[in-house]
Amino acid sequence: MPRDKNEPVRLTKIYTRGGDAGQTSLGDGSRTSKLDPRIRAYGIVDELNSQLGVVLAGDAPDELRAPLRRLQNQLFDVGADLSVPFGGPDERLRATQAMVDEVEELCDEHNAELAELRSFVLPGGTEAAARLHVARTIARRAELAALEADVNPLARVYLNRVSDLLFILARRANALAGVDEPLWKPGG
Repeated sequence: MPRDKNEPVRLTKIYTRGGDAGQTSLGDGSRTSKLDPRIRAYGIVDELNSQLGVVLAGDAPDELRAPLRRLQNQLFDVGADLSVPFGGPDERLRATQAMVDEVEELCDEHNAELAELRSFVLPGGTEAAARLHVARTIARRAELAALEADVNPLARVYLNRVSDLLFILARRANALAGVDEPLWKPGG
């Protein structure tokens, strides 16, 4: 049966044995080592997306659910971007300035609702906030992995903004629940 135009992929078999010798296919069909920095980068983006799934499966405030779902879809796009060599003939799906702008708008929107910071925030408070802080650290790791790979520079910028947004959303989760943020007390 032909694939529907709204069906991005069709997978009938999940294991292929193609990676058993330490090689994998990139999005353009070329083969590379599983140790290639781009494989690490999109693997960490996948981990980040999974962590956002954990946040959404829990008690995340309703106000944060739509932006988190949007991030999940965009992160899948970024993973697709990272899986295709940059600058080659295959420019199907790339992180864009519009994606970066959208995340910045979300940062501004949610940060406007928060009190000014007067100390560093420790991860914690509500469970949702703590899980968002874990997602934030994974986003930072994904950004660093992308820096080691020859990838779309906007993918790296996007991941940097996502980590900022996740910090803000963690603070917002605490604020929406009426829970004080744990603050760093030097020497405390």
